[in-house]
Amino acid sequence: MNTGEPFPGLYEAEYRVLVMQQKLHQWAMADRGRRFDDVFNLVYDPAFLVVAWDRVRGNKGGRTAGVDGVKPASIVFGVEKLLTGLRDDLKARRFQPQRVREKTIPKASGKVRRLGIPTVADRVVQASLKLVLEPIFEADFKPCSYGFRPKRRAQDAIAEIHYLASPPRNYEWVFEADIKACFDEIDHTALMGRVRDRVGDKRVLGLVKAFLKAGVLSEDGSAKATITGTPQGGILSPLLANIALSVLDEHFTQKWEALGPEWARRKHRRAGGSTMRIVRYADDFVVMVNGTRDDAEALWDEVAAVLAPMGLRLSEEKTRVCHIDDGFDFLGWHIERRDQPSRTGKKAIYTYPSKKSLASIVGKVRSLTARAKHRTLGDLLARLNPVLRGWCTYFRHGVSKRTFGYLDHYAFWRIVGWLRKRHPKLNMGTLIRRHLPGWEIADGGIEMFRPSRFAVERYRYRGTKIPSPWASETTTTPAPAA
Repeated sequence: MNTGEPFPGLYEAEYRVLVMQQKLHQWAMADRGRRFDDVFNLVYDPAFLVVAWDRVRGNKGGRTAGVDGVKPASIVFGVEKLLTGLRDDLKARRFQPQRVREKTIPKASGKVRRLGIPTVADRVVQASLKLVLEPIFEADFKPCSYGFRPKRRAQDAIAEIHYLASPPRNYEWVFEADIKACFDEIDHTALMGRVRDRVGDKRVLGLVKAFLKAGVLSEDGSAKATITGTPQGGILSPLLANIALSVLDEHFTQKWEALGPEWARRKHRRAGGSTMRIVRYADDFVVMVNGTRDDAEALWDEVAAVLAPMGLRLSEEKTRVCHIDDGFDFLGWHIERRDQPSRTGKKAIYTYPSKKSLASIVGKVRSLTARAKHRTLGDLLARLNPVLRGWCTYFRHGVSKRTFGYLDHYAFWRIVGWLRKRHPKLNMGTLIRRHLPGWEIADGGIEMFRPSRFAVERYRYRGTKIPSPWASETTTTPAPAA
């Protein structure tokens, strides 16, 4: 690509980036041992910078500022000047990342999650780096990981667990794992070693390392060095975390493949052996075991040994072994094998919203329906509807109808309670006649979203057939000499 040309429009830039990503992905797929030695020029290519800026500005974090105090969403004029400056600095190798601004968010457990918010310029460069690196590393990532990967979602991970636990596979024992402070403790040397396996361009490697070592400006104004970890909140961090955690995927994939074809695996199980499959979503994962409890318990030491070279460790408080009949929570879902009411003696795998997830949405509804938060009923519905719709959309593929009914009832009467506080002089009959005709809630052309009427449908299990966004049957560009 010609990096000296003016910046293209977004549509043209997206097309050019997609074509280049397809080439990178196909070259990486064709030669699993290939190291890419000359990709730095793509990081400051005008098309990549234009697409990177669009991703940064459209991201939900576009309204937060880094240490520069600038919010991406607030930049309307001077975008080309910003991108030109970045291109020139990258090309001349003058670019240096700034510290990330630390932001702590309270967790339900009482602890806090620490986010690192980069500056606008750093976000654009990280986004451009991700556009270059992601197609290369996606060629190596295993099908068992689903988090922060294109065209993959949490529902795929839940469907995989449902598939493995159902007959005739019957993976009944579950090693439910939690990595302690994953994003904070990834070893930089080990991570860079895995990046170096695929990328030989020292300029790219230096840029990735610079972001890892950029440091943090804490909320009290003190500067801290980043010796380990990759800050949550950075655009590049999820990809780097997946590169680090893919050691788990590779370990269990090698164990699976070493058993040979399906008939050999069945023979292995009949002889008292076990088979294991990992399902990972970012730093949350479970290992499904077709074997005994002892086989699952042995994973404590095995998984710890795999994670140790990456500087990671299991959380003893949150890691456990359980049986599928006892159930477990994963990605907001509760997964459990239970008796089927309509079929005596038959069991099935049920997936439905966990108690923690339900408590979370109930808390949000309670907060949003506080009296002082909204001027009119229309304002309340405009805030509440997207929250209810988003939650129901996420859980619509499970056994969620009864839960949706409960949420509908709770939200409805919270709104009624809000109306009664807003109109204390009206009796209930007058309130219903004026504001709840036909027991429907609407105002200003906005109707209340009703969870009880939201359709529940089975999720289509996709297994290993999830397509890559860079798979192209028409692009057959040969790889140049390395």
